[in-house]
Amino acid sequence: MPKLRSILFLLLIAGLVWFRYGDDYQQSGVGNVWQEMRSDVQTVKNSPIVSNAMETARVELKRLYRQIRGFAEDHTENTKLPQVESPKLDQPEEQTFSIHNIEIMDTKSTVESQLGDANRSTLNEYGVEWHTYHEQYRNFVMVAYNDDNHVIGLFTNQDLISSTNDISLGTEKSVVNQQLGEPLTAIKKGFVNYQINDNQEQDTYLLEDNYVTIFYDVHQNNTVAAIQIITKNLENKKKEYFASASDGLAEGLEYQLFDLTNAARAKFEKPLLDWHEPSRTTAQEHSQDMADENYFGHTNLEGQSPFDRLENDNIDFRMAGENLATGQPSSIFAHQGLMNSKGHRDNILHNDFRLMSVGVAFNQQAQPFYTEAYLTK
Repeated sequence: MPKLRSILFLLLIAGLVWFRYGDDYQQSGVGNVWQEMRSDVQTVKNSPIVSNAMETARVELKRLYRQIRGFAEDHTENTKLPQVESPKLDQPEEQTFSIHNIEIMDTKSTVESQLGDANRSTLNEYGVEWHTYHEQYRNFVMVAYNDDNHVIGLFTNQDLISSTNDISLGTEKSVVNQQLGEPLTAIKKGFVNYQINDNQEQDTYLLEDNYVTIFYDVHQNNTVAAIQIITKNLENKKKEYFASASDGLAEGLEYQLFDLTNAARAKFEKPLLDWHEPSRTTAQEHSQDMADENYFGHTNLEGQSPFDRLENDNIDFRMAGENLATGQPSSIFAHQGLMNSKGHRDNILHNDFRLMSVGVAFNQQAQPFYTEAYLTK
């Protein structure tokens, strides 16, 4: 069979040559045919179209080689997540919900006697800091404290939720509504009622003077995916829907989204991402451009794609992705919204991504624009 294929291939080449040069051969013989062939080859070599096509082919072949080489490297690297023991969860003693056995108004010393020192502390939309605690993003908790070092905010997107009515990670939304009743439809700030719970992806309740927001995973049958608990006093100190814009808040939202993404990846057994500082500027500039020019999209007003922007900033990659969000007042709401959008969720949980950065910018109304960049070198 290989010999027959070779014969057929040679016959095909001979047929093409005869089709192009048969008339020249009949009129002027072999010498003229040879001159015609040399002239055609030279013309092809000098053609800018052909030259560009050959250069494109060379670049693509080089990129393909890097991808093949990287694929082999990826399959030899150790991406297995560390085994971390899960805590035994007790029923809350004072309130409806606890996270990692921590309740609102517990002391910081009590928290850190259980969890150790915070891995990171960053400014949030309430003007206080989220302190993140985790073990390689397992047992992930975010905690906010007041000036007296008492807990006034809690969040987790992992199996650390305990309640007095058997609501936990994975509980169906219908069960939550049955246990807790009708959720709030608005939160009043000053003379304005801000509508909440208008997309069915989360429910907010006022329980024991705390705003408890339960987030659902639409891709897992509308079951509990995460929970945020904020004291009523802290919520009331935030006078507007969007917090005042600042460089500190932008940085806080960026690192929070990075941590939330890795916590989600740990939850779904995906390799953790490393922070990639070079692409952070690319992400920040796109967020700022959207905020300044009042548009929202992956392609900017100059027609540049996310890949164009990375290449223009001399960032090398073999694969990349981008998530965008706007309109959400916090990193938590932005992240949970992205997790419920199929394409964005695919980027967050993509098994082959290895690097991430986030860029946040604000428009004149202090509305944040979030850009997440995902890469593999």
